[in-house]
Amino acid sequence: MKRSLTPFILAALALGLATGFAAHAMLAPDARVALAGGLSILTSLFLRLIKMIIAPLVFATLVGGIAHMESLGNLGRIGLRTIAWFLGAGLASLTLGLWLVTLLQPGVGAHLVASDAAAPVAIEAFTFGNFLNHLVPTSIIAAMADNEVLQIVLFSLLAGVGLMSMGPAARPLISGVDALAILMLRLTGYVMWLSPVAVFAAVAAAIAVEGSAILFIYGRFLGGFYLGIALLWVLLFAAGALVAGRRIFGLPAVLREPLMLAFSTASSEAALAPTFAALERFGVKPRVAGFVLPLGYSFNLDGTMMYCTFAAIFLAQAYGVPMDLFQQITILLTLMITSKGVAGVPRAAIVVLAATLPQFGIPEAGLLALLGIDHFVDMGRTATNVIGNAIAAVVVDRGQKSVAAGGAPPAHLPSADPLAGQGRPAQDAALIPETLI
Repeated sequence: MKRSLTPFILAALALGLATGFAAHAMLAPDARVALAGGLSILTSLFLRLIKMIIAPLVFATLVGGIAHMESLGNLGRIGLRTIAWFLGAGLASLTLGLWLVTLLQPGVGAHLVASDAAAPVAIEAFTFGNFLNHLVPTSIIAAMADNEVLQIVLFSLLAGVGLMSMGPAARPLISGVDALAILMLRLTGYVMWLSPVAVFAAVAAAIAVEGSAILFIYGRFLGGFYLGIALLWVLLFAAGALVAGRRIFGLPAVLREPLMLAFSTASSEAALAPTFAALERFGVKPRVAGFVLPLGYSFNLDGTMMYCTFAAIFLAQAYGVPMDLFQQITILLTLMITSKGVAGVPRAAIVVLAATLPQFGIPEAGLLALLGIDHFVDMGRTATNVIGNAIAAVVVDRGQKSVAAGGAPPAHLPSADPLAGQGRPAQDAALIPETLI
């Protein structure tokens, strides 16, 4: 019988809030910082355990997903649908953030002043050439050791196509890749039982240091951002319903616990494996989920992209930096590129902004004003990244079923391919807690 982690996560969230407020009220500032440092060790250990699994999981699911496509025609159709959806969703996310921050103007009146004494945000300047060089690994072993997701994705794409072209000779390797994916899901299930501890530690540490000020000082910014998140969800589901039908509105119920985990820990990595299992329960083919989700993890950060335009224009307003329409469109297109260059990086939005703001005369020091609330913002954008990728998988799967409907056998009938569906990751859903599916 599956057990749910939901009550434990909710209890950990409430306990973290209570502990953080109590510590902020009763402890001296130095003691609060020390407590937060101790608690952060628990969060760090949990995320390290998750990151330990990410590289082999992304490799196994993506390689297996491509290998099970059976033909380059299938891969091309799914790939084109996936990339088209990612580009459309990304452009919509950036545009929504730009429109909303221009309408609400949350930064007007903040009167931030650039200070030479402010500590600079260290970031290597982004160039398209550097991005391309970083995309291609010199060693897949080194890429996996460093969790370089973009490099792992590129290698996995090539390996999957190679296996697909090998025919029957590839079956032992495909079986091994499928078994590796199942192993990673099982390990993820073990690690996920530690998630309530990580949720408690992350929330308590943030509240202990900042107190209630962190929730109210930036109220206008947080309110505007979460309004944007709500509108983005409506937009994504409306677009998804046009392709996949009204059934897609039931997706949040299936993903409620992966979403809660992503929101609580502000880590899309923590929700990656359970999202695989949840999507199969929703009816998405494992090979489609195994292709779309790893790519989405790198290229479809809807919540992050909306935040980037919202935060960039907010800081321009706060510093009094004029931005005409052409500059706003230019910063939108720039963020469309830079957001792809740091996928998988913790607090990726901060890195993206640090690489983009100087190009438009917006002081980087403004990021320091946002770092205090970044944890709470990251919770919303991370959950949105997860739901955006899940919608993409449903849409792509629906398009694939529509193509297959012309002459393919019903989905419930056995496949002629003895490897089809065999050992795919979500088939192992019984091995992990109910909260992950």
